[in-house]
Amino acid sequence: MKKNHFPLILLLFLLSACADKYMAYRHKYPFTATDGKPDYSNTDYWAAHPDKWDPSDSVPKPLRAFPRDSSVDVFFLHPTTFTKKSDAGQSNARIDDAYINAKTDYSTILYQASVFNEQCRVFAPRYRQAHIQNFYSADSLKAHAAFELAYADIRDAFAYYLSHYNKGRPFIIAGHSQGALLSERLLKEEVEGKPLMRQLVAAYIAGWPVPAGYFTTLKVCTDSLQTGCFCSWRTFKSGYRPAYLEKEQPGVQVTNPISWTITGEEISRRYNKGAVIRFNKLYKASTGARISAGLLYTKRPRFPWSFLYRSKNYHVGDINLYYMNIRENIKTRIRQFRAGVPAS
Repeated sequence: MKKNHFPLILLLFLLSACADKYMAYRHKYPFTATDGKPDYSNTDYWAAHPDKWDPSDSVPKPLRAFPRDSSVDVFFLHPTTFTKKSDAGQSNARIDDAYINAKTDYSTILYQASVFNEQCRVFAPRYRQAHIQNFYSADSLKAHAAFELAYADIRDAFAYYLSHYNKGRPFIIAGHSQGALLSERLLKEEVEGKPLMRQLVAAYIAGWPVPAGYFTTLKVCTDSLQTGCFCSWRTFKSGYRPAYLEKEQPGVQVTNPISWTITGEEISRRYNKGAVIRFNKLYKASTGARISAGLLYTKRPRFPWSFLYRSKNYHVGDINLYYMNIRENIKTRIRQFRAGVPAS
């Protein structure tokens, strides 16, 4: 009896396609930074910006009939896309690396930053991100310097955004992974306890822990309506805790991206209004969510061929696994903010 090798062949095809697809977009990024630094007066140095078309403007096909309103801004910090092992000797990405910029725009900007585009103008600065190896490096001084350089760019981009584009508008701070790490610091140093807090609708900082006590006055969101607060979560398969988290201190603050509560109740996948795994498809009831010991847990996501997906770490899908719930919650919090409802 012949074996059916179609699933394996399909998987190999998809993997090879993913490996090469960003190469096709490199020609879109011909700019060169003469001094190696970002120039935020030039939209080339923004992965997403209202004054140009970019992948954050894309809307999944099932959602294109929904009206859009851009009365609020989002300042979005993308995760690490500088990941090639062959580049590990280079602490930070070049700001004008065409391949990295293509990879950033057609992965995280498309699948993550776009979640905000129904209600927000999207600003996502390019920055000299730290190579992924810096998260694991034994050379703590070198790693620290890499993240300091990345943050210096983010701080400059935020300052430029405030002085040239904000004009008193309400805003959201958002980020994923390295972007969430940098978002936390930005919130702590530039927003918390300052007049800008009055303009903060909420923060969505997924994929990086927020320890208890990290913020002084900025609180974790505890329901779907609260404003002036932050939401944070990291997604793993139920029962799995990676070894690199074993020494993590207890007290990490987590919000459930389906119920928007902080309790340990298990929320069924049937309340998941839609994941975006392939951009123009919406997969309802793909994943549930339960908070436990500082993490967000779910059973294996459901989407076509998901039985082939063996990973227990769902970090890469922190946002797009809960895409519709996040998209709707953004609208809800903005509505509350606009109504002048005090933060709870």
